[in-house]
Amino acid sequence: MLARVEVVAVVTDVMSVSLEELEYAENAIGEIGGDNRAGITGTLHRISAVRNRKGVVVGLTCRVGRAVRGHIDMVRDLLQFGESILFIGRPGVGKTTVMREISRVLSDELQKRVVVVDTSNEIGGGGDIPHPAIGSTRRMQVSKPFRQHKVMIEAVENHMPEVIIIDEISTRDEVNACKSIAERGVMLIGSAHGDQLENIIKNPVLSRLAGGVETVTLGDEEARKRNTRKSVSQRSGPSTFPFMIEMRDRHYWVVHKVFYACLCARDIYTSSKIFNFLF
Repeated sequence: MLARVEVVAVVTDVMSVSLEELEYAENAIGEIGGDNRAGITGTLHRISAVRNRKGVVVGLTCRVGRAVRGHIDMVRDLLQFGESILFIGRPGVGKTTVMREISRVLSDELQKRVVVVDTSNEIGGGGDIPHPAIGSTRRMQVSKPFRQHKVMIEAVENHMPEVIIIDEISTRDEVNACKSIAERGVMLIGSAHGDQLENIIKNPVLSRLAGGVETVTLGDEEARKRNTRKSVSQRSGPSTFPFMIEMRDRHYWVVHKVFYACLCARDIYTSSKIFNFLF
């Protein structure tokens, strides 16, 4: 059995776990959803199941959820603009913890009407009553992972939110739902997996969150003026998220401000490769 403390894996027990012990733990947890995840009522912890080819649970991954106040202080000023923000980071870097704290700040301190679309009950915790960590934010649960985009649209149409928070945007339907919500004037706070903004741009599905990329053919004069090839890539439309934040580490973030025709970065640096790609 392994436990991860920060970035170090520690062996906590050299004994094997029996199927009876796994069955006992599974029964204590309760129903495991279609995404093989379950929560513990009243907590922010998440249990994920590992199944064999017959669908039997043969392992459990336990993630300890925390509410960290003050975790968003370095980007709190961005919330004042009322523009959508996308957090980009690898698994385990703390994206969900940020979603949780932003929910509380927007609803309690900035007095916004906030709705969290909580697919795995990871932001608001297990059970029907949301964890106090998200403040007075309303939480909409999702019965099946593939229905997440429908619940996002339902939240806008039925509950008059000023802000919608969604964790782990990954499918084309969810990207389309984000675009639709942004066009209706609702602020979006979302997250997606990736090391850097460049990963989002090169992803054929997620690139539309940054406006999408299309190939165009330049005239001879324009190509000479730019000193480039005649076929170039450029943004195909406005970005769904004007602010994109790379979470390189828990305390090391890069904030990008995305305009229609180019990408500008504040705080640390601008990647010239990304800038030239989007220009």
